[in-house]
Amino acid sequence: MERSVDVATGESVAFSYELAGLGSRFIAVGIDIAIQVGVLAAGIAIFLGIAFVLGPRGNAPALEKVGQAIVAAIGTFALFLLFFGYFIIFEFAWAGRTPGKRAMGLRVVRDGGFPLDFTSAVVRNVVRILEFGIGFYALSAIATLVSPRNQRFGDMAAGTIVVRDARYERARAVSLADVRRASESDDDLVAAFTVAERDLVRRYFERRASLGIAARTSVAARIATTVRPKLTHPFTHLDDDDLLVHLATTALGNA
Repeated sequence: MERSVDVATGESVAFSYELAGLGSRFIAVGIDIAIQVGVLAAGIAIFLGIAFVLGPRGNAPALEKVGQAIVAAIGTFALFLLFFGYFIIFEFAWAGRTPGKRAMGLRVVRDGGFPLDFTSAVVRNVVRILEFGIGFYALSAIATLVSPRNQRFGDMAAGTIVVRDARYERARAVSLADVRRASESDDDLVAAFTVAERDLVRRYFERRASLGIAARTSVAARIATTVRPKLTHPFTHLDDDDLLVHLATTALGNA
């Protein structure tokens, strides 16, 4: 059964996220593991090829042992980086997505709907090491099923949730000629916005495609009431939704 969670912002505007189910999450992990195994197989083949070409050349036994130790250390680090650094690097660089999650339309976000940061990515994936080692995610599957927010232990430790990543709707184009902002720059337009207000506008743009018309109108009106007084141009010719779309795609850089 699919679950959803409502996240309220500091401006008392709520966004609804559909939580990723256990099945889609494990398929995503399966895709990622398949990629990792493929990379590992390719790496082993390359390593064996290099070893065959170079081969022993009558080196001193002591020197060979040092070389073997260095290779073992490099191999151990490479395995760790491949199987656990993989998740950290991709989730941080791809805004909460790995190739598997991207294929399944999933994304990791922090509690409150905020984008995943590096610390959260590290914490949830360090815990993954224990989850993987104890019954190959068996306990994680149980935790995900019983958790109200479908969280595995890594999510609980990092304060993250995995949600279905609604396709970002490409907003209706608002031409600069219609905006008529004189010579003001986009940065000047939203200079008075707080960080929370900027993030609120961005999140509205990201989630608007999943909102019904009534909900979209209501949420847009509440956000616009907060941000309109801080704009350096009134934009009276744009309704609330058009205004927020324009701000997100120009001044706040989501285009």
